[in-house]
Amino acid sequence: MPSKPEYFDPRLTEQRNQRTTEIDVASSGEIVDLMHAEDREVADAVYAERDRIAEAIDLATRALEQEGRLVYVGAGTSGRLGVLDATECPPTFGIPPGMVVGLIAGGTAALTRSQEGAEDDVVAGSTAVEEHNVGPRDFVLGIAASGTTPYVRAAVVRAGELGATTGLLTCADPPEDLVNRCDLIIAVRTGPEALTGSTRLKAGTATKLVLNTISTGAMIRLGKAFGNLMVDLMALSDKLVDRGERMVMEATGATREEARQAIEQAGGSVRLAIVMVRKGVDASEGERLLAEAGGFVRKVVGEPPAVE
Repeated sequence: MPSKPEYFDPRLTEQRNQRTTEIDVASSGEIVDLMHAEDREVADAVYAERDRIAEAIDLATRALEQEGRLVYVGAGTSGRLGVLDATECPPTFGIPPGMVVGLIAGGTAALTRSQEGAEDDVVAGSTAVEEHNVGPRDFVLGIAASGTTPYVRAAVVRAGELGATTGLLTCADPPEDLVNRCDLIIAVRTGPEALTGSTRLKAGTATKLVLNTISTGAMIRLGKAFGNLMVDLMALSDKLVDRGERMVMEATGATREEARQAIEQAGGSVRLAIVMVRKGVDASEGERLLAEAGGFVRKVVGEPPAVE
């Protein structure tokens, strides 16, 4: 078997894609076709890690149930996607901002301007988890497309030393030392990118899909949904106020005005408003019923509405 040339990088995300070597002379339509063909493989690559992703949901749920946190750690695109997912959880699921945390190499500045050198700072990686008081109740998920980002590796290792449950989400073969140190490895092998090494492409898409599934799955397991209605959303805009009222209307058969009044009486809680209307109780009794049911609306009022 011939030896690999010196410039060859064994990391899947750094290898050249044989299918896109002519992309620099392709038309706009051909570029769309080439990239679409690559993107179509991403969902299957993610699903191949189904069992590991399901385990991540369980670990995140356990952490949140014991008043710990789901903590993402990444650099570059991976870090931004972790911060994005963490940022979107409070308005979507009505949770405090500190329950899901995103740490990115280079700090806040790295969200809008590249801080590439920051990914090599192992001291910063260790320090970040220390400064955020990571401990035994937390689940820390490192995100590194190549699996080798020094900042992420250092953060995950330090988090483990501090007693946290740890995992690594990568799109390459994970390094052996992290396999031995982490409680969970999710390796979504998306293969070489359309543009060599540009992990904002397939690897970034895969990362977004996995993080969506982990955080959403954990919130569902915590009772943040009634059927497929996200009943703990925070109505911070006219669109979300409307969505909340429509959810109460659909789940209870109430009119728009009745739904609006119920939400007001429930202090803005769509979940509580549904219980109040469906059970014919006031806010205090509704809160008691929900508490007894661990916050799960279905356990209080029965089946959610059918989709018409």
